Amino acid sequence: MNDIVQLRKLGLFDARVPRYTSYPTAPHFAGGVTSQTVIGWIRAIPEGARISLYVHVPFCRRLCWFCACRTQGTTSASPVEAYVETVTKELRLLADVLPEGVEIGHLHWGGGTPTLLEPDMIRRLAQAIFATAPLAADAQFSVEIDPNEIDDARMDALAEVGLNRASIGVQDFDPLIQEVIGRPQTYEVTKAAVDGLRARGIASLNVDLLYGLPHQTVTRMRRSVEQVLTLDPDRIALFGYAHVPWMARRQNLIPVEALPSPEDRLHLFETARDMFVASGHQEIGIDHFAKPGDGLSIAHRDGTMRRNFQGYTEDTSEVLIGVGASSISRYPQGYAQNDPATSKYQMAVRSGVLPISRGHAFGGDDTLRGRIIEALLCDFRADLTAIATRFGVAPASLFAMAEGLDQAMPGATSLTGGVLAIRDDARPLARMVARYFDAYEMNEAGHSQAV
Repeated sequence: MNDIVQLRKLGLFDARVPRYTSYPTAPHFAGGVTSQTVIGWIRAIPEGARISLYVHVPFCRRLCWFCACRTQGTTSASPVEAYVETVTKELRLLADVLPEGVEIGHLHWGGGTPTLLEPDMIRRLAQAIFATAPLAADAQFSVEIDPNEIDDARMDALAEVGLNRASIGVQDFDPLIQEVIGRPQTYEVTKAAVDGLRARGIASLNVDLLYGLPHQTVTRMRRSVEQVLTLDPDRIALFGYAHVPWMARRQNLIPVEALPSPEDRLHLFETARDMFVASGHQEIGIDHFAKPGDGLSIAHRDGTMRRNFQGYTEDTSEVLIGVGASSISRYPQGYAQNDPATSKYQMAVRSGVLPISRGHAFGGDDTLRGRIIEALLCDFRADLTAIATRFGVAPASLFAMAEGLDQAMPGATSLTGGVLAIRDDARPLARMVARYFDAYEMNEAGHSQAV
């Protein structure tokens, strides 16, 4: 495959394709999933099960212009204090219906800026979580950390409550790029946060970077990656910046004329990828890199890696419960999302109701298609015969689903011995290949994808 020419011909540089951190993706969630629905799903969790828990903190001291997450700015602690109190009430509602003996295998605090919480809030939130369900002895407890919003007292509190993996947001270290995306953050401040966390025994470190930002060049990307590597991260997420000002109005502050072209975005990604691989990190999936001994690398080698709303994970739990405004839960029966408006979320919880606003109950071949998509994005291959056996369908029905794929994206995939594989030089097309199995997206595009 002639990389740039063929990738352009196949539509890579024009496509808008989901990241597939769920299937169906969140835009396809709708009404019909209520608090009573979710209570039934929670009660169906087996006693003694191992679950995952996500806590969303939507507040930021400042709003970064590149960000499309559900966040809101605050200059005082009072709304954050009130929010933490509401989250503790939601946790009590959860505890009332959670079966006996459930424990937490993975705990993640995201945002927003979780490190905006005052030390006493960190302790109270952790206590409320552990009163709902205890951490497993080998649990992973991670928190998204803004180096601009972390100090010794907060690091002490996080270490005290059991943090063992820190996720550091960097995006880019170049001062000009930081200025135009509204995210000033020096290397020195970041290094101090990393050193402080490691001094407290928090050995595992993730770093998030973005490519496709305004004014990014190969030279600037190389310089930022060199600085990131001096932090010695165990894991790196290299996400592509998505310019969606119709969804996140703050992105209207981003200078569109300074955004790199789609072809240049690919060069930026490849530059960073090559540097991470040369440093000894293994390339994992479409946008992650990890040291060989990191849990994600091990899961990738063992074939147990999964994909969820944080990206790639070694978490294999069938249940991920999200608490906080806009958070999304995944159960074997479907997805449920809390109300994204903080005020409505708090009103529901204070009235004693789980704050569900929408979701999706699995039906038809949702879980089967979701597994194919997940396999393609995790391993760049999907054993259609094995998946058919797992779901109790005829392999021929899955082969039929793949019909026309080679015609739609010639040279991108192969189907041999019942295994659909994405060719190495076509891996940038992985999400487009996955989209071919997305009945919701393809139906919107006017195609029938019934089994």
